[in-house]
Amino acid sequence: MRLDDEKQSSNIEDRRGSGGRGGGFGFPRGRGGRGVRIGGKKGGFGIGTIIIMAIAYFVFGVNPMEMLNGGGTGGSFTQQAPQRQTPQSQAANDEMKVFVSKVLHTTETTWDKIFREQGKTYEKPRLVLFSGHVQSACGMAQSAMGPFYCPGDRKVYIDMSFFRDMKRQLGTSGDFAWAYVIAHEVGHHVQTLLGISAKVTAARRRVSKVEGNQLSVRMELQADCFAGMWAHNNRKILEAGDIEEGLNAANAIGDDRLQRKSGGRVVPESFTHGSSAQRVAWFKRGLNSGKLSECNTFGR
Repeated sequence: MRLDDEKQSSNIEDRRGSGGRGGGFGFPRGRGGRGVRIGGKKGGFGIGTIIIMAIAYFVFGVNPMEMLNGGGTGGSFTQQAPQRQTPQSQAANDEMKVFVSKVLHTTETTWDKIFREQGKTYEKPRLVLFSGHVQSACGMAQSAMGPFYCPGDRKVYIDMSFFRDMKRQLGTSGDFAWAYVIAHEVGHHVQTLLGISAKVTAARRRVSKVEGNQLSVRMELQADCFAGMWAHNNRKILEAGDIEEGLNAANAIGDDRLQRKSGGRVVPESFTHGSSAQRVAWFKRGLNSGKLSECNTFGR
């Protein structure tokens, strides 16, 4: 991505080192772990959640489908001894902060333009950088959840070690893959501003678990489509191979692919984020059209 000429967003809230780890909170060990819920509450959305579930399975043996169901067997997070950052790691963190800030700014300009075209005003979200764990309006969140959006305070939360884990554990590397994650979470913010999140939350209270899962899938696919719209409006910063990085990331975190990798059978009724093919298709739809009307996952 060509970000040298892009401005940095002023809506970054850096909470790293304010009360988590020096080096990191551990992922769940053994057969435990409740990485899906935020402080026991439902309501935060996270593309990172599904990625870290896969990491949890391959590294620590945690069944990602147990976590998808909000379950687990009562395990806990293991806090590691604080690790002092070297000058090199501190410099890398600062570089990543600049990257995240610039990507966030491109989402701000994109959605400000789209909202103005609709006669609306875009309210920019704040993006919180944290390490280990963080308090949000949705409750206490652990870094093992990955990036997430909390509609309660309208903030995106990211522990940047997540980007390292994407590369090491899932092989989905590249700056555009990381930017896609940010754009997806901002997509959930757009859903909140448009009133979509509130309607879906109300609808889920009236339907069965399977039907509720289907609504969650539509929410996630729409956020993928919104991420595609962001890419459509920022082609000037894209380089060769960038789109492929985003498509690879979308493909890697499909529910069907994770279920197969977990050694189980594919159970569409349990999907909460969508299949690999669905995620790729909706990202492409947003990318090719750049139109809100083409991202109506609830009407198709």
